[in-house]
This record gives sequence, C-alpha cells and structure tokens, in this order.
Amino acid sequence: MNVKRYFAPTAREALRELKEELGPDAIVLSNRAVDGGVEILALPGEAVGALQAARRTAAAEKTAAAAKPAARAAAPEPFAQPGPRAPAPEAAEDDFHVSLSALAANAARNAARPAPAAPPQPVIRPFSPPRIETADFAMRSRPAPASAPVPADDSGSARVRELQETNARLMEELSGIRGMIERQLAGFAWGETRRQAPARAALVGELLEAGFSAATARKLAEAVPEAASRGEARDAASAMLDRMMRAHASDEDVIDQGGVFALVGPTGVGKTTTTAKLAARCVVRHGASRLAMITTDGYRIGAQEQLRIYGRILGVPVFSVRDAADLRQTLAGLRNKHMVLIDTMGMSQRDRMVAEQAVMLSGAGDVRRLLLLNATARGDTLDDVVRAYAGDDLAGCIFTKVDEAASLAPALDVAVRHRLGIRYLTNGQRVPEDLHLPNRAYLLHRALRGQGAESPWHLNGDETGMMLAAAGGA
Repeated sequence: MNVKRYFAPTAREALRELKEELGPDAIVLSNRAVDGGVEILALPGEAVGALQAARRTAAAEKTAAAAKPAARAAAPEPFAQPGPRAPAPEAAEDDFHVSLSALAANAARNAARPAPAAPPQPVIRPFSPPRIETADFAMRSRPAPASAPVPADDSGSARVRELQETNARLMEELSGIRGMIERQLAGFAWGETRRQAPARAALVGELLEAGFSAATARKLAEAVPEAASRGEARDAASAMLDRMMRAHASDEDVIDQGGVFALVGPTGVGKTTTTAKLAARCVVRHGASRLAMITTDGYRIGAQEQLRIYGRILGVPVFSVRDAADLRQTLAGLRNKHMVLIDTMGMSQRDRMVAEQAVMLSGAGDVRRLLLLNATARGDTLDDVVRAYAGDDLAGCIFTKVDEAASLAPALDVAVRHRLGIRYLTNGQRVPEDLHLPNRAYLLHRALRGQGAESPWHLNGDETGMMLAAAGGA
C-alpha cells in the first residue's frame, strides 16, 4: 500500500503539499499534531481502485476453491444395474456424468433380456443436493430489492447489478468519509487561525453574523493582516468591500441618458411604486412631456389603475399592453420620448414565465431591465432571483424596503458577487421622496453592523468555525 507521509508546520501547508503531489482525489487516512508541526498520512486516489480489484480477485479465488469439492460432493450416485459392474476406464474421473440418452440405452438392453422370476426392486430415495455455501452462491441467492426485481434465470445480470450497487454504496461511503475529514481539517485550520490571527477570526464571525456568505467573508478576511487589531481588521474589510461594490452616485446612466427601462422582479418587491418614483424624478429633470409609462401587469387586481393614478398626478400618459406585438407597436409610437418606464408583472423567480417575459422585452427593441431586490430577503433567495433574471440587458439593481431590513449584508453580498451595479435605494412608500441614490458610507455601515451579545444570532466561541467547516464540507 503506497501510503504517503506529509509533514509541515501547519495543517494548511501539509494539505497543500498533499494535493500538489497526489491531486484533489487523494484519500486522507489520518492527521495529528507532532513536535514541530502537523503530520498527515494519505493514499493516492487510484489506490482505492487497486484495493477493490485485489479484494475482488481474492474473493474469486476463494469462491473457486470452495466450489470444487462442493461440486464433487453434490454429484448423484448412478442408478444400480443388475449383474456384475463393468470396470471403469482408466481416463474416467471420480465423478459420474449421467445423461438421458445413456439411461434410455440401458433401459432398452434390460428390456431385451429375459426377466428374472422376482427381481428385487431397488429403493430409490429422492436426491437432495448438499447446500453449497460459497460467496458467489450466497450473493446470487440474496433477494433482490423490491424496486428492481431480478428474473430467476438471469443470474449474470443480477451479479452485475449487485456489483454496481455495491460499488455505488462504497463510493458514497468514501465520499462521506472524505467530507468528514475535510470538515475536521477545516476546524483544525480555524483553531490555528484563532491562535495566529485573532482579529481576522473575529472579523469572519462578525461578517457571518451580519449575513454575508462564507465565500465573501473569507475573501474580505484575506485583506486583514495577521497582526492587525480588531479596529484595523474592520477598517481593512470595509475598504475591501468598498472596492468590490459598484454603487452609482448619479442619475447620468438612467434619468439623464434616458431610454426604455423595464422594472422587473418577484411579486411584492415594489415595482409599481418604484416606477412612479423614477417617473417623478424624470419629470422634475426633463418635464412630463418627455416621459411615458407602460404597464404589462394585467393579472394583479388594481395594478394598472394604480399606475394610471400616478400618471394623472404627474401628467404622464400611461399605456397598457398585452403581449410582445402590442409592446413593440406601443414603443414604436413613443420613439420621440426621452424616457419610457415599463412596469412588469411580478412573478416567482422559479416561474417559467420569467423567461417568457425576458424574451418579450428583448424582442421589443432596445429595452434595458432594472432588477428590484428585496433588502429583507435571505441571501440564498436573492441569489435565486439574480440567476433567474440574469442577462446582458440587465442595467443594474435597485434595493427596495431598505427601511425594513435588519442588515444590508445579504443584498450587498449578492450584488458584489454577481457584479451588479446598484442604481437606487428605496426606503418607504412616499413618491418621490423615498427614492435615493446609493451612499457608499451608508451601505457599508448598514452591511457591517454586527449583532449584540444578547442577540440569538450572535456567534460564540467555535460556532464560526463550525459554520465554515460545514460550508467547506458541502
């Protein structure tokens, strides 16, 4: 067995040397702390296949050796014939081969002879072959699972399926062992991080508490020096997040440049109210005659009437469309407008109509979409929303319900990882007062604000390491 030993001052360095030499499929057998560092024993990934092949070969040889004497013991004795017994030929084996044709020939010869007065009747006992307990017989006689019944005469296919299921179970168990070892190593590395860079470890816990993903928390922590204090660690993470964030501080790309913008997003995210806020902002800059609004929401009760009320207040025309052809025709008649805002129908990000809506908007001409993200939603939910509405025509995002969110970390994390430009923030229902350009200092403050010690979401001790180990194992 080709067991490799790796020694390094830290577990991370030893694991890196292991992966460089044996590759990512290596099997870690053990790890322990020794004088001067950490020792890891590992096997190459192909060693598992070699062990399985050797075990199958040994099992086959054992089965063949057990089956030969058992087959001799199972052979039936020939029927006794009257008269002297003929000597066996020199080339005959110990066992006898009885066929139907040989029995028929013997019966014909016996019938031609004169029958004796009262021949004794031979006693024929029912033949019962001995039970052969070999590995192959036991495996083939094992009942098949109820979900995959095996025909009685298809022993070869049953054997193949049995081996496939065994291999699948073995690989599943190996994957589980590998994940467990990786989680243990991640926990060991976390303990080492807490000893060598306590400020960095504390920062990771604060970022996870705030709602950042483990990937973003690790990336921000990499910008913190090992010898940094708690305050210096927060400043370094804030500066790094500021560089990663794409926040637009002016209306140039939307209100001043103009064009056709469609506001999209899940149900209840605030598309109609945000459309009215953007319309009011455009009216103040360029006048009501330079703007038009379109609604495609024909499902929600009162949705079109709500937008028409806003249009009457602002003095802006509102058009209703039903399908892609109607939208193309309406936009063709509004070519002279500086800006056209489209209020779309809200739907779940898992609804197949999301793709149909994107096709309708892209087929209507040069339409850019603004994705509305609910700042109160979980990070994984916002990830689903961004993946569903992604596309080249996505001009950025708008954070809504900022006033209701306990932290802006999940929304900001998603925008940073998906490289989305943050166009506006909304923090209420007032039109147009509750629409704001993104302020970087405000976003960083709301995203990096930690939980108090009395909060149930506060992480204590090694709970941060447990979360990172679980994320790494997954």
